[in-house]
Order: sequence, then C-alpha cells, then structure tokens
Amino acid sequence: MTGFQGMKINPSKFHVSQIKFYVVILPVALFMTLPIIYIINQAFKPLDEIFRFPPTFIAERPTLQNFRMIFELTSGTGIPMSRFLVNTIIITIFTVGLSILITAMSAYALSKKKFRLKEWIFRINQAALMFVPAAVAIPRYLIIVNAGLNNNFLVHILPLLAMPVCLFLVKQFVDQVPDSLIESARMDGAGEITVMFRIVFPLIKPALATVGILCFQTVWGATEASNLYLVDDTLKSFSFYITNIATLNTPAMAGVQAASSLIMFLPNLIIFIAMQSRVMNTMSHSGIR
Repeated sequence: MTGFQGMKINPSKFHVSQIKFYVVILPVALFMTLPIIYIINQAFKPLDEIFRFPPTFIAERPTLQNFRMIFELTSGTGIPMSRFLVNTIIITIFTVGLSILITAMSAYALSKKKFRLKEWIFRINQAALMFVPAAVAIPRYLIIVNAGLNNNFLVHILPLLAMPVCLFLVKQFVDQVPDSLIESARMDGAGEITVMFRIVFPLIKPALATVGILCFQTVWGATEASNLYLVDDTLKSFSFYITNIATLNTPAMAGVQAASSLIMFLPNLIIFIAMQSRVMNTMSHSGIR
C-alpha cells in the first residue's frame, strides 16, 4: 500500500512508468506526421525529383522555383498576386470575427432567453446540419442575386456568417453556464451586454476558438463566391487563384501544384496547432451537463 500511495496516476513530470506510453505514442505520432512532411517536401522538389521513379520522400535538392512560378503566373493577368492575398486577408478577418460574434450572441439567446418559437428556431438550425453545400447551392444563388450582391465584395462575407454546426456547438456550451451566475450578475446591475461579454463569453472561450478554426478553414478555401458571383477579377480571392493553378494538369505545372497545395494547407495547420488545446477542451466538454 505504501508503494501505491507514493505514486501519482498522472504525474506532472516525467516518470519511469510513462515509458510504456511513449513507446506506443511516439511511433504513432511519427506515422501521422508523414503526410505533412511529404506535402512540405513535395513543394520544394524540382521537376526531375517530382517525376523520379521510385519516388523520393525527402527533397534532395530543395528549390524555391515552384513558389516563384506562382507569382510569375499573375503577370499575364495584370493583377498582382498580392491583390488576391489582401482580399483574402480582409475577407478572413471580417468573416471569422463576425461569425464568432453572431454565433455567440445567437447561442446565448437560444440558451438563456425565453421567447416564442425558440425551440422551432433551434430545430431549424439542427435540420440545416443535414444539408450539404451542394444541396443549397441553387437557393443560395437565387437569394444572393435577388439581394443585389452580384459582383459585390460582401458576397465573400455575408453567406458564410451563418454556420449551423457552430451555433449548435456553442449553444451546448452556453447551456452549461449556471443560470444562478447570470442572475447574480443581473442583481448586481449588469445589463445583457455586460452579462454576455463579461460573464458568458469568457466561460465559453474553447467553443469560440473552435468556431474560429472551423470558420477560418471554410473561408480560407472558399471559391464559390469568386466562381459564381464575381465578374471583376480584382475582387476575387487568393484561394480562387490557387485553385485555378491546381487545375492546370500539365507535367510542367506539377511543381506549382505542389507549392500551391502547401500554401493552402499550411495556414490551417498553424491555426489548428496554435488552438488545439482549446479545441480538445471543446470536444471533451460539449456533451457534459
């Protein structure tokens, strides 16, 4: 008994008993990082290495030529690639920020406020989870055209502000905030805005971080607005330009395709690594009451 009392189930520092876990976890972690390593190396390979057989995993003669060609391809359009990149940065900042704010406020209203048709509104949101983007493409097109958003920069932002999966996720988190805590704040004279921004939102930061990641991934790779609603090339997004490059299926463009794939993949990877702890908290607490 004495020996067991001196042991911790989850020691904060390295312990000999943890070796057996590292023996299993490290090979699995290395195996899971292999696709990432391959994507990165593929982007820096010259053409002769890309088409070498048997293929090589690590770039033997790394080069930046693939990335230079991406910039050079815009010279024929008369629009610098920096314009597409600036467009996407603006779109991403506004869409992610507004989506987090709208989702959080809507989740608070559906969870803590009482009004007619509240249950029906949430059921409609749940029903929206069943529809894939292709199923609502035509209704969305008709709404956007009738709203006069054709060839308007806002068409990048407005359709992506409502994400049913984010509202569903955040509402489950807001449900866990004790009503007594909110009532105490109101008794101290706090208004609804204060309750939301000073009491509720700080308690659901993991869920809001997850919403930010999901929204960023959607916005960063979105090409629908540039393809369907925009005629002016100066209003189109960086992902639209990169996607068009990826469709050039010629042997000479293989390196450019690899570089463009890395450009689209890397921001998502960085965002997820930076926010992964909050995402894990969201997943582990989203079903707890």
